[in-house]
Amino acid sequence: MTTKSTAERPALKLGHSMKPRQLTMMGLGSAIGAGLFLGSGAGIQAAGPAVLISYLVAGTLIIIVMWALGEMAAANPNSGAFSVYAEKAMGKTAGATVGWLWWLQLVVVIAAEALGAAGLLFTIWPVVPVWGLALIFMAVFTAINLAGVKNFGEFEFWFAILKVAAILLFLAIGAALLFGLLPEVPSPGLSNITSNFAPAGLGGIAAALFVVIFAFGGTEIVSVAAAETENPERSVGHAIRTVVWRILVFYIGSVFVIAAVLPSTSAALKSPFAGVLDLARIPGAGAAITLVAVVALLSALNANLYGASRMAYSLSVRGEAPGFLSRLNTARVPVIAVSISVAFGFLAAVLELLFPEKILPALFQLVGSTCLVVWGSALVSQLILRRRADRTGTALPLRMKGFPGLTIFGLVLLALIFAVGFSSPDSSKQLFSTMALIAGIAAACWIGARLSRRRAAE
Repeated sequence: MTTKSTAERPALKLGHSMKPRQLTMMGLGSAIGAGLFLGSGAGIQAAGPAVLISYLVAGTLIIIVMWALGEMAAANPNSGAFSVYAEKAMGKTAGATVGWLWWLQLVVVIAAEALGAAGLLFTIWPVVPVWGLALIFMAVFTAINLAGVKNFGEFEFWFAILKVAAILLFLAIGAALLFGLLPEVPSPGLSNITSNFAPAGLGGIAAALFVVIFAFGGTEIVSVAAAETENPERSVGHAIRTVVWRILVFYIGSVFVIAAVLPSTSAALKSPFAGVLDLARIPGAGAAITLVAVVALLSALNANLYGASRMAYSLSVRGEAPGFLSRLNTARVPVIAVSISVAFGFLAAVLELLFPEKILPALFQLVGSTCLVVWGSALVSQLILRRRADRTGTALPLRMKGFPGLTIFGLVLLALIFAVGFSSPDSSKQLFSTMALIAGIAAACWIGARLSRRRAAE
């Protein structure tokens, strides 16, 4: 590591060819993936219909976080995003810790999405085993990410368009099913919701909350992609406004339909979208939505691999990671950063071969609480940097409304989520593991910085 500040280091330029429409759809693409198409079923199994409370709480928090990130990203578009903002607000160790934590989170999510997509595809095309499909997916999307941000952005745009259209169709069919508008198909009504809303009580809601947070994780990638976008000051604001409300509509609407149609004990919750459409008796609809879910997971994998590689690149440029991670290929893509970001995904596919059907559930449990820490760092950074800007009279291209009240409310909400999480035996284990991970990363970053300063002084 070096001791130079971000501003003092040489500028290693990424491309700037991503269009605003691609940025907007990337935000959707990164968030509408494994968490919705697979995690929603797990959330309902944990909390019953009360999982809707978990979604509303997490949704409110992500709205506030995205507004805060939007203000900072418009003022300082950087591929390190919230890691850079944490460094500016709280120092180099804080910035490096947040950056490495988010990178590790995405590395796990990439593996989960590859395995999830492979598992879904195997249910309707049991030809290539799950581990083999996961390896194929990892290889294909590694190649796509190495091809250049323009091609990547267009690919992600059309991927996201497809799954948004599919979710809208699902919501329409679900509404028709609940209102009894489908011929010869009885409506399940709302009895699943009203008769046993919270079968596991507060503990179930708490357990589901971390599954739900995993679902919303990745939305913050918009702030990372801003650095490679045309006119980031304008693009970021538009992307954040549209992404937030669309995600809430898609998530809350979809989960409400699933919880109303499928009991929390239903085996169909393993693939909840297909389960609902099978009950609607629409020929081929279950298989079709499963294919869309596969596309959705691969779209999220694509976006998250982009985010992970750019964070590794930013850490390298700032001297918080080995210098070779910032090397660009002819397409102006950080090729080595992409390579290390996909390595765990390939390993997870091999582990699936050795331990079938055990890897994906374990991956789901690893990253929920890390999202909370990253979001919390974004809120604290925005609180400090906004007050600093107001104090010095610095103009900001995009200002978060309701400051500082909304930022403080977001931090209070975050503290309450942690309190509820620590009260549940299952989620408390995850939180303690996350705290230990953060302590380890922070210690490594601090020691590395001291060694770097010592070498520089010699």
